[in-house]
Amino acid sequence: MASEHFNARPVFPSGVRHAHVKHTSHFTVIGNHLAQHRELSLTAIGLAVYIQSVPGGTRIGIKELDARFPEGEIRIASALRELEHHGYLSRTTEHLPGGRLITRTVSYNRPGAVPEQEQPRPTPPPTPTPPLPPLPTPPRPRRRRTEPAAVAPAPEPEAEVRPEPEPEPEPPAEAAPAAPAPAPAPVPAPSDVSPARRRAATELLARLRRVDHRLLLGERDIHRLAPGVESWLERGASADAVVCALTANLPAQPRNPAGLIAHRLSAQLPPLLGPVHRAHDYVPPDPFQTCPACDRAFRSPAPGTCGDCAEIGITHAA
Repeated sequence: MASEHFNARPVFPSGVRHAHVKHTSHFTVIGNHLAQHRELSLTAIGLAVYIQSVPGGTRIGIKELDARFPEGEIRIASALRELEHHGYLSRTTEHLPGGRLITRTVSYNRPGAVPEQEQPRPTPPPTPTPPLPPLPTPPRPRRRRTEPAAVAPAPEPEAEVRPEPEPEPEPPAEAAPAAPAPAPAPVPAPSDVSPARRRAATELLARLRRVDHRLLLGERDIHRLAPGVESWLERGASADAVVCALTANLPAQPRNPAGLIAHRLSAQLPPLLGPVHRAHDYVPPDPFQTCPACDRAFRSPAPGTCGDCAEIGITHAA
C-alpha cells in the first residue's frame, strides 16, 4: 500500500500580504477614509498623507511642493483642489494691517474636524469652599443655692398673628412675537424671458464656485438669482463681464454668498444702451460720359446724350 506524503507546500490565496512592524517613533496615523477614498485621485491621497505628516508651520504652497515632488505644478494644484473640495484642506486669504495678503492653510485628518487650538477648553470645576470651624460653646453659669430661685410669673398669651395673604400672581405677559426672517434681497427681472438666456444664466451661477470656492450656491438660490443674471445678459453684458463683476473684491469670509450676489446684481445693473447707428454704405457716383452731340461731360451709368440734348431730341452728333 502506497504511503501518503504531507510535505507539499501550502497554497496561499492571491492578493496582497502585509508584513507589519510596530512603529514606536516617526509615524503618522492616517484614516482609511482617506487612504481608501473612492473619489480622490492617487496624487491627492499621497499629497494629503504628506501634508499630514509634516510638522505645523511647514510651507505647502504649490512652489514648495513642486520643488519637493516631480508631479509638476498643474497636477499638484489639481490635487490641492480635490482635497479642498472633499474637506481635507482649507485655504483662506487674509489681509494683514500693512496691506499684505497671506494664505491660511489648515489640514484636516478627518473632514469637518475642529483644529485643536480652536476647540473650547473644558471649564474646571469650582473649588469647594472649606467649611467654617465650629463656634466654641460658652460655659454655663453656676447657680447659687443660698436663695431659692424666684418664680417668674407666667407670661400672658400673645395674640395670634395671622400671616398676610400672599398677593395673587400676575398673569404672565404674552411673549412677543418672533421677528420674521429677513426677506431675501430682490433681484432685477428681464423684460422678456428667453429659455436659452435663462439656461445660460443658471449655468453661469453654478460655475461661480469654480472661479472662487466661497461662492458655492445651492439650487434654490441659483433659480432665485437667475432672472438677475438674465437681465444683465439682456442689456448686452457678456458672460465674462458678469462673472468679473460678481467675483471682484470679495470679503475674506462672506457670511451670505447668495445675498452678496443678489445685492451686486441689483446695485450694479448696467444701463440700457441705445441702438447703434451705422453709416450708410458708400455708393460711388456714376462715371463721366461724353455727350456725342455737344461734346460735354456728364455723369451716367451708360454712354449716351446729356440731359439737355435729350430734351431737344438730339441723339447723335450732327
